[in-house]
Amino acid sequence: MSSKLLPGKPYPLGATFDGKGVNFALYSENATAVDLCLFDTEKEEIESTKIRLTERTDFIWHIYVKDLKQGQLYGYRVSGPYEPGNGHRFNYNKLLSDPYAKAIAGSIQWDDALFGYEVGSEDEDLSFSEKDSAPFVPKSVVIDPHFDWEGDESPSLQYYNTVIYETHVKGFTYLNPEIPENIRGTYAGIAHPNTIKYLKDLGISAIELMPVHHFVSDRSLKEKGLSNYWGYNTLCFFAPDARYSSMGVRGQQVNEFKEMVKQLHKAGIQVILDVVYNHTAEGNHLGPTLSFKGIDNASYYRLTDDKRYYNDYTGTGNTLNANLPNVLRLMMDSLRYWITEMHVDGFRFDLASTLARELHEVNRLSAFFDIIHQDPVISQVKLIAEPWDVGEGGYQVGKFPPGWAEWNGKYRDCIRDYWNGSENIISEFADRVTGSADLYQDYRRPTASINFITAHDGFTLHDLVSYNEKHNEANGEDNNDGESHNRSWNCGIEGPTDDEAINALRSRQKRNFLATLFLSQGVPMLVSGDEIGRTQGGNNNAYCQDNEISWLNWENADHDLLEFTRKLIHLRNDHSVFSRKNWFKGVPAKDTKIEDIAWFLPDGTQMEEHHWHDRSAKSVAIYLSGEGIRSVDSEGNPVIDDDFYLIFNAHHEGLDYKIPNKKYGLLWKVVMDTSKTEDPGLKEFKPGDTIHVEGRSVILIQNENKRHG
Repeated sequence: MSSKLLPGKPYPLGATFDGKGVNFALYSENATAVDLCLFDTEKEEIESTKIRLTERTDFIWHIYVKDLKQGQLYGYRVSGPYEPGNGHRFNYNKLLSDPYAKAIAGSIQWDDALFGYEVGSEDEDLSFSEKDSAPFVPKSVVIDPHFDWEGDESPSLQYYNTVIYETHVKGFTYLNPEIPENIRGTYAGIAHPNTIKYLKDLGISAIELMPVHHFVSDRSLKEKGLSNYWGYNTLCFFAPDARYSSMGVRGQQVNEFKEMVKQLHKAGIQVILDVVYNHTAEGNHLGPTLSFKGIDNASYYRLTDDKRYYNDYTGTGNTLNANLPNVLRLMMDSLRYWITEMHVDGFRFDLASTLARELHEVNRLSAFFDIIHQDPVISQVKLIAEPWDVGEGGYQVGKFPPGWAEWNGKYRDCIRDYWNGSENIISEFADRVTGSADLYQDYRRPTASINFITAHDGFTLHDLVSYNEKHNEANGEDNNDGESHNRSWNCGIEGPTDDEAINALRSRQKRNFLATLFLSQGVPMLVSGDEIGRTQGGNNNAYCQDNEISWLNWENADHDLLEFTRKLIHLRNDHSVFSRKNWFKGVPAKDTKIEDIAWFLPDGTQMEEHHWHDRSAKSVAIYLSGEGIRSVDSEGNPVIDDDFYLIFNAHHEGLDYKIPNKKYGLLWKVVMDTSKTEDPGLKEFKPGDTIHVEGRSVILIQNENKRHG
């Protein structure tokens, strides 16, 4: 090799191109030797050059190679003891991905050589494999970080004026005929003007992308002809997955991702990433050796007392050890990289309770949260927790620190129960639609609650009203996978039907769920496709379905539902009364004689304490004062809105509601009625008038005139 070798530096970790060469740095505390392996092509089965790293600073092995260029392919071979019982799984025969690689070329080709032990041996992982894995491992890529951002800045969006759209990079555009075929299912497909126009017309202000960190499709799925479609199986926490690139895999995927972010930002849309820092793609003690396991197993993973095995709080076989300084650095470096270099605006943390575990117990004041709280970069973006994991005590809804929002699983469950007719207390429904003060009021605001009815995991909205049971046969697990208790109701017939009455009821129920979601306090999250009636045929765990089951079917879109959703989101966006920054107080605001919120019975009288504990109650009316918002805008002016009266009726029969006295408003106009498929028209009501609310429906009326003082 003609390139000159220099000692290099231990920081930054990873491969850093400076225009003249590349600095390589890799953390391994227990390794005895590290070799840098360079490849000329992606299909090359053995490295063209091997360089021994002789410099080691604070457990970081490093070297600088002059004259190397962007696009260079590389990997590592790491020597050390192979002693699974002591937590060590070094195997020089395995080519390893750089944990800090900014791009990965290709994907894994499954072979027994990828495992550190002899597959099929009676000794299992206590045996030792001498097979070379290089022909089957994707290569790490040296990138040029330069990109013309054209002065890009994150849209200035607070939680209270955010509407989140959870989607999958491929599934969102792959079947969209309005996107050029060569970029469908890619970052460029999301950046396309037609995609952005769709999001803007819908009223979306933040797109939450399911995992884009380079991930692995499990061997067991590949052998079944399936794949890990969702991507919750990370190999590298810095590299955007090349499978979503239309431009190339030797760094082009990085620029394509950046271009996507830039175009979304120009449209005022933030980008949130669903990230998986709780585990990696290397599985349990019988999993493959792809990166961390071979670099320094004991320095990355949570091991049991018998260090041959892994603590598994994730259900995937392993758990990264966020208590170790080098692992915390990896996570924080990754987060900062995606903010500063890739310009993303926030993160949703998969199984976030795992990151809060100190030893075995969940501790919301763990080192992970302490570091984020004081970090001047990470602490300033949107931080959203999935507040549970599969371990004991892992359900932590409402218990994350200040600065964090949470997927509110209790909101999802309560709202589903309410509309499906399950017995519950009306007071919980009231808590959920007003921001879940019982969970967050101690030290956070209503915007700590990320409200959702459905998510990628579970039934779609259409399936929620069409199936009582899961139908996951296509996953190849005899329908044993996925949640069995879905809080769903098929409206009388399981699955598709030609019964017009049932289809009409299902459509109404979808409108009820959407109306509840977007008129609740907190931050609404809509799952991609729910607005057009997307179905997965009753599959509530489509993680392995990279096909028509998961992709959005644009040709069969329910345009009436889409239009209803669009109007609903814009109604929310136009009226601050539905997206308060502060909690309701239930008392008159300053200079007014009217409460900021009031609750009413059908006869027009206010609810009393005993009404809240009536398990048979299925209806409630809510008055929302536009003068009781108690907030100021960016210029310091008081936020004033119209008054609204919101009536929920989950009874199967209709009810008559009496409009409250003139203290609350002089003239009311119907602006939404979920029992109607068409515009509700210009119906007006005065105090004392009766408004009929159909069974299983929501009506929203607006105070046209300012009430008398």
